[in-house]
Amino acid sequence: MKRDEALAPGLRIGLLGGSFNPAHEGHLHLTRMCMKALALDRVWWLVSPQNPLKSEAGMAPLAARMKAAQELVAKAGERRIAVTDIETRLGTRFTIDTVRALKTQYPGIRFVWLMGADNLLQLPRWAKWNELTREIALAVYPRAPFTLRARLSPAAAMLKAVTLEPSDASLLPLVHPPALVFLGGHEHPASATAIRAGQVSLGSHKELKPNR
Repeated sequence: MKRDEALAPGLRIGLLGGSFNPAHEGHLHLTRMCMKALALDRVWWLVSPQNPLKSEAGMAPLAARMKAAQELVAKAGERRIAVTDIETRLGTRFTIDTVRALKTQYPGIRFVWLMGADNLLQLPRWAKWNELTREIALAVYPRAPFTLRARLSPAAAMLKAVTLEPSDASLLPLVHPPALVFLGGHEHPASATAIRAGQVSLGSHKELKPNR
């Protein structure tokens, strides 16, 4: 995403936040799955300067994580995926603040928050999470072994009345939040934790070992 990019009102953009420490094939898989199921025009990878719920220990520098993610996306030829450090430029730390800032900066864009089943379980730990659900629709992609537990989670129970059927997932960007949909699909085995345990350096994507 270019810093001064002009975006036409009505575009459907998925927001995938995370440390991307490092970005891997699993991120590509879930992004493609979400783009297809939700009929998204683009997906922005929001590379976080530091996740408030994660330790700084073992966290690669932001510049290195950005570079690895950009190289991965370029190698995959995914023109609809934009890797951005916009949270750093906005000065936001929590998702609620990021979402509000983006909605103010890009009025008319139909944003959707993309999250894994594991993150839905943690949602009640996020800052102002109840307010977040009223700011942006949520799409949850499957991630083993958390998928079933996520469907039975307190957050899922709270949003049960506004949960769309998977067959209606493409309507999510058009729905006024709160709204939630659980996406179905293959659960990719790649894990950033496993990659970090086996990698030599984050400086080159070629040195990242996939979790097989």
